Amino acid sequence: MTENPEFDEILDDEREESQTFEHHRFKADPGQAALRLDRFLVDRLQNSSRNKIQAAADAGNVLVNGIARKSNYKVKPGDEVSIQMDYPKRDIELIPEDIPIEVVYEDESLIVVNKPAGMVVHPSYGHYTGTLLNALVYRFKHLPMFEGGNERPGLVHRIDKDTSGLLVVAKTEHALTHLSKQFFNKTSHRKYIAMVWGLPKPAEGTITGNVGRSLKNRKIMYVFPDEDLGKHAVTHYKVIEELGYVNLVECRLETGRTHQIRVHFQYIGHPLFNDSTYGGDKVLRGTVFTKYKQFVQNCFTILPRQALHAKELGFIHPVSGEQMMFDSEIPEDMRLAIEKWRAYVSNREI
Repeated sequence: MTENPEFDEILDDEREESQTFEHHRFKADPGQAALRLDRFLVDRLQNSSRNKIQAAADAGNVLVNGIARKSNYKVKPGDEVSIQMDYPKRDIELIPEDIPIEVVYEDESLIVVNKPAGMVVHPSYGHYTGTLLNALVYRFKHLPMFEGGNERPGLVHRIDKDTSGLLVVAKTEHALTHLSKQFFNKTSHRKYIAMVWGLPKPAEGTITGNVGRSLKNRKIMYVFPDEDLGKHAVTHYKVIEELGYVNLVECRLETGRTHQIRVHFQYIGHPLFNDSTYGGDKVLRGTVFTKYKQFVQNCFTILPRQALHAKELGFIHPVSGEQMMFDSEIPEDMRLAIEKWRAYVSNREI
């Protein structure tokens, strides 16, 4: 972790991988008196403050007998307490790799890139090479920010592996601090384009619901009606084109939680098209005819990922103070799927 709390929270909220890994496990002694969870752990973990343990519990990373618990939970004799994190316990070496990247803008302070679907942002379990950071460490090996010792140099925010679109990466510590605060204070601009099953009602609205790891499956996210669980999350959306049984929406993020758009639309009954994690990879709307089902399957083949693209990105430049705004084209796979649905709507022969 860095010494910048805003930066740390942004990275925690926008973690790309959903798989968790056990870092510590303790079993309460048979004769132990009931003890608060944070006190139980602070006595057993060296170099960990009570505040850090409480923050980990609030984030759902502390489990008692396999269930996420808050720091005031009373540990009883025989309880098994574990700490789960989003990255494996072993350190991951950040290897410079000469990987082509699409640069939208670059100056001495920052770089804006257009990430393709399928590229992981940073090394993690199962993705040790071929990531955006591997490419950037190679490109900027002469810069202090990227000279080893930093596990995720320059990262201000991130997007999922199978989501395409715009990312800004800092090249200096000053830029990193300045940009991180903008994302933390919700003054940055992020607009996404998504294809969703069905027609959200109203056609323009806001989805609000705490987002956190599912208590049943720690690999996916969940929207909690209970305000004591998860983290506050807000997604503003607007239907911009009706395509029959799927529809095109633009989404503006007020917060940046893990899988926020994907899980928020699942929550309101409109999963993203071909989102296998949140149920969008099935025929959820439409007819029962075989020809229609084949049409949908053809669209899945053209777009073998969730239909989500980070189209716009805006922020204040950390040095000049200028308002920077960037736009990106919808990628080919998503564009072709949209065109097929447009053709379907126009002829209705399926």
